[in-house]
Amino acid sequence: MVKTDPYAALRIKEFNIFLLVRLLLVFGWSMQFIVIEWQVYSLTKDPLSLGIIGLMEIIPAFSMALFAGHIVDQREKRNLFATCIALFSLISLGLFLLTWPKLVANWSTKSILYGIYALVFFGGFLRSFFGPTIFSLVALLVPKNIYPNAATWSTSTWKTAAVLGALFGGFSIGWMGVDKTLCLVFVLVAISFVITFQIKKKPILNKKIGEPVKDSLKAGVKFVFHNKAILGALTLDMIAVLFGGTVTILSVFAQDVLKVGSEGFGVLNASISLGSILTMFITTYIPISKNTGKKLLVSVFIFGISIIGFGLSSLFWLSVLMLFISGAADGISMIIRQTILQLKTPDDMRGRVSSVNSMFVGSSNELGAFESGLAAKIMGPVTGVVFGGCMTLLTVLVIGKKNTVLRNLDLTEDMEVKLKDG
Repeated sequence: MVKTDPYAALRIKEFNIFLLVRLLLVFGWSMQFIVIEWQVYSLTKDPLSLGIIGLMEIIPAFSMALFAGHIVDQREKRNLFATCIALFSLISLGLFLLTWPKLVANWSTKSILYGIYALVFFGGFLRSFFGPTIFSLVALLVPKNIYPNAATWSTSTWKTAAVLGALFGGFSIGWMGVDKTLCLVFVLVAISFVITFQIKKKPILNKKIGEPVKDSLKAGVKFVFHNKAILGALTLDMIAVLFGGTVTILSVFAQDVLKVGSEGFGVLNASISLGSILTMFITTYIPISKNTGKKLLVSVFIFGISIIGFGLSSLFWLSVLMLFISGAADGISMIIRQTILQLKTPDDMRGRVSSVNSMFVGSSNELGAFESGLAAKIMGPVTGVVFGGCMTLLTVLVIGKKNTVLRNLDLTEDMEVKLKDG
């Protein structure tokens, strides 16, 4: 029986340093995203310009994902992480300069806009490296027997920083202005870069250094698609995000369905994040190694039910409750998925497997936003959300029936083996 210590990963100094770096990075990145959306719309007054931001980021992130995974598996992880942060700081500095009135006072709106899009595009390219690098580095910071606990704290830190960063970013526009807010982002990233070097360099565990890119990429994709536990977990997450994402059209519900205005819109958004954050911290006390597959299926099923409940609700606080439950269920499924990936992925393939994961999740986020908007336009917002929830439930039932490996997955034995190895 594996003894559960909710603070096991936090007892490791380098992991705490990593969490601090990730907190600063994600907090700054989330601030930056909010501020750039505000600035671009202020310049253009065109909603399409906001869609172009997402397009500029997803194209390089998706197209470079597999190659980035190959590079990550071939390189030392601490220095690669530091390099990614250094390049991100250049993006933050560039965005600050593009919004600094003293510098761009005589620039045309089109020049500023194209400059912002170019930096966002570069950020998408960088994003394809960040995910695999972080996933691989975490596995080198903690003993293998506490991977699930490390995954929980890492994901919780990311989620908390993302929520607080977006919230602070919105307020800071009024408090400090766009340019000073982006300058603050640059400072936060620069601090995280310096702190990163408190982590020691890590060994490269890939025994096939110099392997041809084609063979390396093929091996990574083949591994994911032949491992039914990983493939099932990724598919569940992709479908849930693709069809169950309601964030894109929450403003429609706030204004036209529930009629609660901007304040209600803020509460609806916050309820999802609050549910997710709370359950992520709770999972540090509740082991997920036993009956892991069933717990994943149940959490995604609850997510689908809550989305349907939100779509059918005409009462504001019932809608808030449904979104809170959806966030809680999503938080649990996210932790379980990360744990499955950490325990089932060989050390020499972590970069490539994480890249495939980012392609599943990244593409479904963008396509999910498009699907939600399209379904709302064709069917109406209520029917569109209910349809998405039903598709999520159907996916859970089909995968639960067909993928017996995932359904019967129990990580207790893996944990015990890792304990002996670790």
